[in-house]
Amino acid sequence: MRAIVYTRYGPPDVVKLTDITKPIPKNNELLIKVYASTVNRTDAGFRSAEYFISRFWTGLLRPKFQVLGCEFAGIVEEIGKSVTTFKKADKVFGFNDQTCGGHGEYLTIAETDSVTTMPDNVNFYEAVAITEGAHYALVDIRAAKIKNGQNVLVYGATGAIGSSAVQLLKHFGTKVTAVCNSKNVELVKSLGADVVIDYQTQKFTDSNERYDFIFDAVGKSSFGECKPLLTKKGIYISTELGKYGENIFFALFTPILGGKKVLFPIPTINKSDVIFLKELVERGEYKPLIDREYKLDQIVEAYIYVESGQKIGNVILKIVE
Repeated sequence: MRAIVYTRYGPPDVVKLTDITKPIPKNNELLIKVYASTVNRTDAGFRSAEYFISRFWTGLLRPKFQVLGCEFAGIVEEIGKSVTTFKKADKVFGFNDQTCGGHGEYLTIAETDSVTTMPDNVNFYEAVAITEGAHYALVDIRAAKIKNGQNVLVYGATGAIGSSAVQLLKHFGTKVTAVCNSKNVELVKSLGADVVIDYQTQKFTDSNERYDFIFDAVGKSSFGECKPLLTKKGIYISTELGKYGENIFFALFTPILGGKKVLFPIPTINKSDVIFLKELVERGEYKPLIDREYKLDQIVEAYIYVESGQKIGNVILKIVE
């Protein structure tokens, strides 16, 4: 089968399209013919190992699992002998950042892992983008213990995480202020944001509003500059470590002090999360943004674009046309 393989860490051109052995499902696994994957920050981070700590999961010296692609959508081609919740020909989607595999024509995954059947109202190229950005946003929203009616600011509302966060926060009944650039103001309004701040014409820190939760979905702000905008018990979360890893430091000590605090939740995802997101999609409460589509042999171009900082929502990798 064809797959995108990387055998060392580094820039986009370390990945190569090549032929590898088709996987065989274990008794509790599905063999999925992959129709689509995404190229996202998770894949790029694992590939580059820019944050050395990621190597404790992916391999200290070289990658343990050489086919990236944590998101996938496709059709169940075979099932293991003990599988009971799926059948052949089921259309499925899901997320796997442990062994990945989405950047190849086939992958295996346990039926109890983060996989479920696709919503009926989307195709493979839409379903595949449901999980990555949304599960990061969901973990942070839950950590902040958001309540109906609270006031929330999302910085970086057009990326996969930020655009998902806006929609999820509206589902949970909050008032959302979203920060983006001029050309995407109307797009962000269409996601449900109550207020949109164009950072090219206005500093979001000049706002007179006070927020129960500030969520930086792109890691370009700091607790210091956001702290004056928080309520007395307000929470700040960023998707990045911050300058010199300061967000880890603040997350250790600010909760002890009381008052305004930083949290730094560890991302997790399970089957119930995927089912929850599926149900939101079916009800029309959540729709992942799609930016561009690439073919397998365009993988290097896809990575370059994802890492350019210009991505809006999700970049799709089409395995089957």
